[in-house]
Amino acid sequence: MKIGDLDLGKKTLLLAPMEDVTDPSFRYMCKEFGADVVYTEFISSDGLIRDGAKSVKKLDICDFERPVGIQIYGHLIEPMVEAARIAEAANPDIIDINFGCPVRKIATRGAGSGMMRDVPLMVEMTRQIVQAVKKPVTVKTRLGWDDDNKNIEDIALRLQDVGIKALTIHGRTRAQLYTGTADWTLIGKIKNDPRIHIPIIGNGDICSAEGAKEAFDKYGVDGVMIGRATYGRPWIFREIKHYLATGEILPQPSVRERVEIAKRHLAKSIEVKGEHIGVIEMRRHLSNYFKGLPDFKQTRIKLVTLYDIPELFATLDYVAEQWGDYDLSQTLPTPLSHEAGR
Repeated sequence: MKIGDLDLGKKTLLLAPMEDVTDPSFRYMCKEFGADVVYTEFISSDGLIRDGAKSVKKLDICDFERPVGIQIYGHLIEPMVEAARIAEAANPDIIDINFGCPVRKIATRGAGSGMMRDVPLMVEMTRQIVQAVKKPVTVKTRLGWDDDNKNIEDIALRLQDVGIKALTIHGRTRAQLYTGTADWTLIGKIKNDPRIHIPIIGNGDICSAEGAKEAFDKYGVDGVMIGRATYGRPWIFREIKHYLATGEILPQPSVRERVEIAKRHLAKSIEVKGEHIGVIEMRRHLSNYFKGLPDFKQTRIKLVTLYDIPELFATLDYVAEQWGDYDLSQTLPTPLSHEAGR
């Protein structure tokens, strides 16, 4: 798969942009386990052009995570074009436009998946962004607004015509949010449309190596983007790549292995964000590495409340000592109940 001049190889695996999840330290872990492309948390165009501290901070990218995409969202053309220029100045490999976020406060303003209700505006916005930047521009979107308005086939062709270099399609409508089952048949139909010549990336409900293989083999997509299934499980990329290469299912990491992974993740978070913020922002990740452990409540509370770094690492060591032989092989993290930015 190629996005512009980026040659990403065959059967590309991508980490979905996720608000409050895909920060630099988590992107680092996913790259370590084989993600071919990672994305920032999605960034508000208004926040960027107003120099909002939170939005600007999300532009921070590191060489270890390349190729990396910056994803932006908004509902007005001029701010989105300016935001794309600002994002390009951060030197990502890809500029991605979010036309897929279903969150009410975003979609009802006409941003995210709300843009699917105004296709001419979506197309014109995309055209102007493509013309304004030199980096390859990609789009992430959904099947349509609801079951009566699945307009992704028309949208795919029109976005291709204005110059996007790849299209990621989440197999749900905006009305579905993240309920029900993702419909990959329409994703496959678009991929196999002879008029489509850009890469098509599928997204939605990929939570196993077998599911990823089916997406590639049955629907022919160029890439698979994985979101919720990575939460507390960045090694899913390693699992998928091993299965695609060998047909063998890798065992889930042991508790001791998860402790070592959590330590590396924590250390990277502190390195990137400093001690205080690095610890605080790791809290959303730490306990998720150990979901399913019995009698874990008090230890989980420590993991998400401690500030003292040596004590935090000591608590992780305690997890290995106390539950090191517990079998978590049948326990997978519970998906997030929201996916802002996907």
